[in-house]
Amino acid sequence: MKNVVVANPEAASGRVRKWWAASRGAIEARLGPVEMRLTARPGDATVLTRRAIDEGAKRIIAVGGDGTINEVVNGFVDTRGAVAPDVTLVAFPGGTGGDFVRSIGMAGRDVEQALAVASERRIDLGRATVIGQDGCEVVRHFINISSFGSSGLIVDKVNKATKALGGRASYFIGTIKGLIQYRNQRVRLRVDDETLEQVVNMVAVANGRFFGGSMMIAPRAILDDGLFDVVIVGDVGLARFLRYSGRIYRGEHVGLPEITVRTGKSVEALPLGKASVFVDVDGEQPGRLPAHYELLPRAISVLAPWTRAVGVRQRH
Repeated sequence: MKNVVVANPEAASGRVRKWWAASRGAIEARLGPVEMRLTARPGDATVLTRRAIDEGAKRIIAVGGDGTINEVVNGFVDTRGAVAPDVTLVAFPGGTGGDFVRSIGMAGRDVEQALAVASERRIDLGRATVIGQDGCEVVRHFINISSFGSSGLIVDKVNKATKALGGRASYFIGTIKGLIQYRNQRVRLRVDDETLEQVVNMVAVANGRFFGGSMMIAPRAILDDGLFDVVIVGDVGLARFLRYSGRIYRGEHVGLPEITVRTGKSVEALPLGKASVFVDVDGEQPGRLPAHYELLPRAISVLAPWTRAVGVRQRH
């Protein structure tokens, strides 16, 4: 089986290079020989993944942050929107956020131990259609979480800042900066057949549970249940966020007066004000509302140590 590693060498302030040098032997011992392809600029991971799949790769190993993993996932999808059916994703943490790997049991694991208990499992994928910077529709796929509102601005702050403090601190500082600048917006939200209209700070369309550097924003989300968890954070400002932040990181915020959750397979979001409402897709900012989200059930195969996973249906 052909294995191709797609890695961002600058992720985690350049620590990925050292991680790979120390981990390559363990990976090849378990998975066989690997071919390394390094990214040099945004978008490269998608191009390199698509090329590797076209050349016959059956296992793509993504090494980097959530943005790198997202780009790799988009490389699994061809120009017709079809997901490669017989290619498996392996995701190793190596960036600022590392939120997706928390849900699949890969975070904080020794590489050799993780692969020793890993198995393949098919999970859901999200498809987001938003308005890009040029005013045209942009389609992006996501394996973890897409959101809009304050999070779209926060992601921009984080991506432009130094990552030397680590994922959680970088995102927390970016969150504070973003909330100081952001003004909550009124949106119309449709989740399957239910329509809501309200002022929101942020809405997360969640496949996985974590975003923003380990915030458990969607504590009940399951990666393979065929549903999005749509977490709606209402008219909340900086002071209220600081008061709630501990509960959000622990996933104990569901049920607070300003926070509601819906589940569904399709989500549409329309801005009702004049200000742009930016969208975050797995830690990247592809555009703004209006947006349409579609869930692709069990569309992608992932190799992971599911024994410590928190975001899939448990098998007995």
